[in-house]
Amino acid sequence: MVTWKGKTRGNSLGYRIFIFTIKYLGLSVSYFLLRIVSFYFLFFSPKSFKSLLYFYNTVLNYKYFKSVLCIYKNYVALGKSLIDKTALLGGFKQNFKFTFDGENYLRQMAAENGGLLISAHVGNFEMASGLLKRINTKINIVILDAEHEKIKKIFNNILQINVNFIPLKNDMSHLFLINKAIENKEIVCLHGDRFVDNERVFEMEFLNKKATFPSGPFQLAMLYKVPVSFVFAMNENKNKYHYFASKPKIYNISNNRNNRHEEFLNITNDYKIELEKIVKQYPIQWFNHYQFWKL
Repeated sequence: MVTWKGKTRGNSLGYRIFIFTIKYLGLSVSYFLLRIVSFYFLFFSPKSFKSLLYFYNTVLNYKYFKSVLCIYKNYVALGKSLIDKTALLGGFKQNFKFTFDGENYLRQMAAENGGLLISAHVGNFEMASGLLKRINTKINIVILDAEHEKIKKIFNNILQINVNFIPLKNDMSHLFLINKAIENKEIVCLHGDRFVDNERVFEMEFLNKKATFPSGPFQLAMLYKVPVSFVFAMNENKNKYHYFASKPKIYNISNNRNNRHEEFLNITNDYKIELEKIVKQYPIQWFNHYQFWKL
């Protein structure tokens, strides 16, 4: 099985470069340089190219040349998402604009018992931090990226929002941190579309193709019995982002095995419906650059 390796393309050096260019050259120059750099990945990132080609050509049924164009646009969109979140999380003064669908849901969660936000590697979820700052709550983001410690150190001195990163580790220590955040009635953000080796997984139809998803985020949602909202932050034009949050729902775990399985199907199906809707609407912002679907 081809799986994600727990590390995205790019590293702490890439973030340092983004910070430098944004600070001294501005966003416009950064975007211009990004379009040039994206050509490199188009020709010298064969695994990523092959996976994205399958997505556009086979899953979405685009013609070959349209698929290749979409791959290039995808690389540009990914780079832009990194630049934008670096600018926002770093506190640089930029004129980002936001449209919110479901802000009232998150305000209610923050004011009551906190909850779980489950997202995916589409769009730019970190851009939602502007909203989370507005609703005055602490946000805990569970991350799988193996480079998280280096990146965290870079942002520690410039981070302008109340964000805590929780690394997903083999010793399961992240569960204690998540549990503490839930007990403190904070909000915890998870991604429900990637898994690493030895992690529990399940299969379901996604965009009419069989795909593998991690079980952990959905099992945690059932275990904690707190409100769950599926959230996405999508780029709509140069500096405008559209934030989507579904109506929160509590998924209860049961001692009855059949009931547990039925509830697991409920939460994963709800997630699938929301994610499919977003991917169809914003196909260029699909950022799983590995073989996501089963061949």
